[in-house]
Amino acid sequence: MTNGPEFIQPPNTLKDKVKVTEGGVDLDALEKAEALIAGLQDSYLEWVEGDLERLQTYYGEAEALAGADRRAKLGEVFSVAHDVKGQGGSFNYHLMTAIGNKLCRFIEKMPADITRGHMEVVKVHIDALRLVIAQRMEGEGGRAGENLMRGLDAVIAKVSGPEK
Repeated sequence: MTNGPEFIQPPNTLKDKVKVTEGGVDLDALEKAEALIAGLQDSYLEWVEGDLERLQTYYGEAEALAGADRRAKLGEVFSVAHDVKGQGGSFNYHLMTAIGNKLCRFIEKMPADITRGHMEVVKVHIDALRLVIAQRMEGEGGRAGENLMRGLDAVIAKVSGPEK
């Protein structure tokens, strides 16, 4: 037994993975990474189409269930929406990130008694995600993106009351 606390210094392996030059992070490596991500944009559209199909399937299955079973199936909707949220911004689909985030937060805040209205809000979010991809609404989506986000806020407020 020791007389005092023992401080353990963990290894700093991050510095071995990131090349830092005198001017900061290696800009050539950063440019290569950005080019790689840009090259994956078409792949992203394929991936997200698969995610949207899964969202639609899980939503349909959740509609057919009740109580804890419905909540569990909505957990699967949450999981896919969380993935969509995490990837959108990387491929310049910031609306996908924003809508995915709204959907995740809505599902987290759902009461124990999930009403038809709650399910309709989930459906509207899934439809909004599908619209963004179908219309290739990159970035923030301009005025259409703003209107879409306001509409989602309105349907959430109608079911849940205004956010505090």
